[in-house]
Amino acid sequence: MYLKYSLIVPVYNEEKTLPELYRRIEGVIEQLDGQTELILVNDGSRDRSLQIIRELHQKDPRVSYLSLARNFGHQIAVTAGLNFARGQVIVIMDADLQDPPELILEMVEKWRQGYQVVYAQRTQRRKEGWFKRFTAYLFYRLLKRLADVDIPTDTGDFCLMDRQVVDVLNSMPERNRYIRGLRSWVGFQQTSVLFERDPRFAGEVKYTFSKSFALAINGLVSFSKVPLRLSTYVGLLSAVVAILMAVLVLYWRLVVPHSPLTNFTIILVAIFFLGAVQLVSIGILGEYIGRIYEEVKGRPLYTLGEVGGFSSESNIYKQ
Repeated sequence: MYLKYSLIVPVYNEEKTLPELYRRIEGVIEQLDGQTELILVNDGSRDRSLQIIRELHQKDPRVSYLSLARNFGHQIAVTAGLNFARGQVIVIMDADLQDPPELILEMVEKWRQGYQVVYAQRTQRRKEGWFKRFTAYLFYRLLKRLADVDIPTDTGDFCLMDRQVVDVLNSMPERNRYIRGLRSWVGFQQTSVLFERDPRFAGEVKYTFSKSFALAINGLVSFSKVPLRLSTYVGLLSAVVAILMAVLVLYWRLVVPHSPLTNFTIILVAIFFLGAVQLVSIGILGEYIGRIYEEVKGRPLYTLGEVGGFSSESNIYKQ
């Protein structure tokens, strides 16, 4: 069967959202001009998400699903969906309905105009706290400034990609996946559609601050060498500071012999300062070395516990 569209939705503990998600996506599918598959990727959910996904698969043959053997993380779940997608046009969206499925129709129109990547760009985050908005604003602009590629600001994984683009993404062997960065790196004709992000439909936020911070670090380290250079710059600055402090100590010993700042105090401050610089530098190096370690281990990106709606030959990019 020729499939024109593949809609990929990673799912983690979304039992309260899935029925409404399916209802709205079904309305979008009815308006598309070709055969469509909906791929639900269960990322080790601990609630009734998998059971609901099975029921949707039994009810609607257009619904296929992958159930990962454990929770591998959002980016890996998206990657699994991309590996199995069979359509000529592939859409990625989250299950929490903060990204409106109806926007897919506008994305498809952009694709018909010749664009091979169409990403959704947020103009507003409704009902999100000031801290979340501020940190997101800061991260996206910092990443745009430091990254080796031009990663658009205020964009997530919600996007449409042509088959040609997805084939390139699937051919990339790297283990630490930052989809929105890889999407920018591959190039091709890209454009955006603007939208106001809705509040979460139901359930709890899955991207906690710690997970968001880890994703931000992953994006920064994966697409920028600036942190490594920063260690060099800070090291040079430390050397300059050490020389100035040595001159200052010599001045105090010769000119101000009764200075309240003793040699011990100055040495103690210098030790703490240089120790902090060394620890930060080691931490930065550790992030990059850790990624090398993950790459050379050669483990699969994910393992599948259950598959519905796919033949054993469907995944042509076996990890």
